[in-house]
Order: sequence, then structure tokens, then C-alpha cells
Amino acid sequence: MKLKIKDITSFLEGMAPLSSQESYDNSGLIVGNHDMEVTQVLLSLDCIEETVEEAISIGANLIIAHHPIVFGGLKQLNGKNYVERTVIKAIKNDIAIYSIHTNLDNYKLGVNYEIAKRIGIENPKVLAPKKNVLKKLVFFCPEDHVDAVTDAVFNAGGGNIGEYSECSFTSSGEGTFLPSENANPTVGTKGNRETAKEKRIEVLISSHKESQIVRAMMAAHPYEEVAHDIYTLSNYNQDEGAGMIGELSSAMETTQFLSHLKKEFNCGAIRHTALIKDKIKTVAFCGGSGSFLLGNAKSQQADIYITGDFKYHEFFDAEKAIIIADIGHFESEQYTPHLILALLKKNFINFAFHLSKVNTNPINYF
Repeated sequence: MKLKIKDITSFLEGMAPLSSQESYDNSGLIVGNHDMEVTQVLLSLDCIEETVEEAISIGANLIIAHHPIVFGGLKQLNGKNYVERTVIKAIKNDIAIYSIHTNLDNYKLGVNYEIAKRIGIENPKVLAPKKNVLKKLVFFCPEDHVDAVTDAVFNAGGGNIGEYSECSFTSSGEGTFLPSENANPTVGTKGNRETAKEKRIEVLISSHKESQIVRAMMAAHPYEEVAHDIYTLSNYNQDEGAGMIGELSSAMETTQFLSHLKKEFNCGAIRHTALIKDKIKTVAFCGGSGSFLLGNAKSQQADIYITGDFKYHEFFDAEKAIIIADIGHFESEQYTPHLILALLKKNFINFAFHLSKVNTNPINYF
């Protein structure tokens, strides 16, 4: 069976849907056609001219990068900067470019989970869970079909709460309906009002899975017309959001922890605030540019907050309550291609995926 781009992107978006990316982002297929057959795939943190040249050299026609090569609209393509030159080179060589950026950042087992494993964090939790991304599906079903319909809803992704699956609430009642002459009722007869014993089932669903879950419910339900309600919830989704926080298995001396961090992430340097803690136990972190989460890390009493791209004045915001450790944007996310590779290998066992050997870090240390 020939593998197409959409086979790979659909798999990735099943875990990290495009709808969960931030408003400023540009994740998705940037260059190429979803129906194009894939030869080989190159995985990288960034996609620049050298990355495209590497893809050409190994015969790959799909580059999956964490960072989008295009953030804003391109008004011209004449090669005046590296963005335009990269896109032109990709198009000329029939190479597709796909980005999986903040949607992978916000995925519970995404970028920050990979960082957690590298640091040695146990049971990491999302630092800033997203709000207004959960819904409640309520549907009504005859008693003898409850198991079949709820199973369909669960299999489609409904009923997940944290580490628990197949979660629902059921209550009993009676439903009434009057089939018209054009109806094809499962229960009762045309023109006569029917009273049936039914169950009301309530299930929590993620917004991005709403369509597939409702379709599954409809397909498994015996009724011609399925009574159901969908409510938008203001609850926080603990499985989706920015950054993570967790604990080391045992506390480490602060300087020992920083040495561990520098070695694990190959840091040229770690910029940090005053080492006000003798030991580190609770660690908060965010891949990339995460200064916006400092308040979350402080409020959850982390000993240290690790990210990249802190500005000078933002270091003052530590307020002697937490240690800020800026390890660098590239350094914090450098293992993202390894994460994507591990995810893809679980589903596409006999396909060639390559980790890029191009160091795209634009920052050097003297």
C-alpha cells in the first residue's frame, strides 16, 4: 500500500489536532499536496535551505518540522530572504513541508513530556491547562442499546478524564415521540404516540473530536432521529495546555541539577537568576519561548522554571521566589524530532523516517 502525506498528517493530527494550535501559529501542510505519495520523510526542528538540501540528498519528499517556515503571509516569492528561498527550493524539488508546532506543544505527551523524560521528572502535569476546549455530549437511548452506543462513543474518543477512560453518567427516564407518516420508527407505529423507557447518557468529549464522536453515536444508535445535546464547558482540560510541572524522584543540590541540565541539553550556557534554593525538587518547564508561564510556575510553587528566550527585565519577575533557568530556545526543543520519530514509528513500522543531521541553531557561544 502506498503511503500518502495525508496518511501521516492525519495520524499526527489525531494526537495533536490543528485546532489546538495557538492563534499566531501556522501548523499544518505549508508546501505540498495531501494526496502526494511519500518516498521518505526527514524530521527536523526547523526547515531552512540546508534542510531542504538534506532532503534532496537522501531522496525524501516530505519534511516534518516543528517550527513553521512561514508564519505570516508571503506576498512575494523572489528569494530575497531565507524563508522565500526555502519555500522556492522545496517547490522546485517537489518536496512537501509540514509543521507540527504549538499543537504538539499543547499535547500532553508532546514536546514538554519529552523534556520531562530528559530531565527525569516523575508524573508531569500540564502547567497551564487550556480552558473552553471541553464539551459534554448528552444523548438518549433505549435501554437495550445503551452498551452498543456508549461503546461506539468511547471507541471514537469520548469519555476520557485524565488517566481514566470510558467515563459516563447514566440516568433512567421515559421518552415520548409521535412518528409521522413519513417516519420509519424502530419502536412504535406511525401516527401513534409512543412512550419508551430510555437512558440519558452524559459523556465528556474534546472539542476537536466532536464530529467523529457524534458520527459514531449516530451510526450505532437504533433510532432514525437521535435526540442529543452538546454543551460547551468552561472546565480546564488537564490533558491539553502549555508547559509542564513535576517532581524529581529525589531532591538535587541546585548546582548539581544545573550541571545535569546543561549536560542533558548540550547548553552553551544557562542564564539564570540568583540561586535562592539550596535544592531542587519541583520543576516547571516549557519548550521554546515560555516566559509567559512564569506566573504559573510561581503560583504552583516550583523551585525552578526552565525555558528559553527570557528577556532581561523578565528575569526580575522571579521576585526571589523561584529560580529562572534559560537554557535556550533550540536547546529546549532539540529533541522534538526524536519525539515525532517515536510517534510515527508506532504506527508506520516499515517506513523510512530520518532525523535531520543539520544543526539549525542560529545561536553560537564563544
